[in-house]
Amino acid sequence: MEDIIKEQLNRIEQEHGVKILYACESGSRAWGFPGTDSDYDVRFIYAAPVQHYLSIRDRRDVIELPVNEVLDVSGWDIRKALQLFLKSNPPLYEWLQSPICYKADPAFLKDMEYLMPVYFASRPGCHHYLNIALSTFENDLSGNEVKLKRYFYALRSILACLWIIENEVLPPMEFRLLRTLVGDQAWQNEVERLLEIKQSASEKTIVPVVPLLHAWLKDTIAFCKEKAAAIPSTQESIEPLDQLFKKYITSFS
Repeated sequence: MEDIIKEQLNRIEQEHGVKILYACESGSRAWGFPGTDSDYDVRFIYAAPVQHYLSIRDRRDVIELPVNEVLDVSGWDIRKALQLFLKSNPPLYEWLQSPICYKADPAFLKDMEYLMPVYFASRPGCHHYLNIALSTFENDLSGNEVKLKRYFYALRSILACLWIIENEVLPPMEFRLLRTLVGDQAWQNEVERLLEIKQSASEKTIVPVVPLLHAWLKDTIAFCKEKAAAIPSTQESIEPLDQLFKKYITSFS
């Protein structure tokens, strides 16, 4: 599958006349809890030639391939990516931490990794993860049985929010790192049990509600909601990102 993905990325470069600066896995495979039928969520950042950016004509800043049951491939133009980077867009910051990298310009990745702790703002990041956890908990985890994958969506999101609140830094992408926040062994045992089920489960697998995890989610969401409201807003200078933008479109011209 990795060869197929790399072939698709090479084809995108040729057909669209762009250079892919970075491509990675972004979904459950990168988070660390894929199922037997999990698809491949491939995300990338690309640059076009300088002339592409010197026109008043509106141009698409996204490249998307048709989605099928196995592959979901899409990418952002570097200008769009850096605009979202300035706004601390959490999915983008996750891409740049992915443990599964399909393609990378080493200099670009190094530049982005250097700037990530500088530009990541706790307030929007915290609210992003809190909203996902709250929505998942209220809409998908009610009743006596729930979709197994929704448990992990809620757990990962609220752990990322909690990481920001407790450490005031960018949270890691991988669930195995996020779960180190919790010292309760009973909680860890339940999570480990669900992870074992998930390894051989499909995307539609249903499991009984786990009272311990439900109670923990409810309490932690309430705690994070209170703390998130007090996080101050911050804004970094746009100039370093402008320089980065010029650097990588110039190098491609």
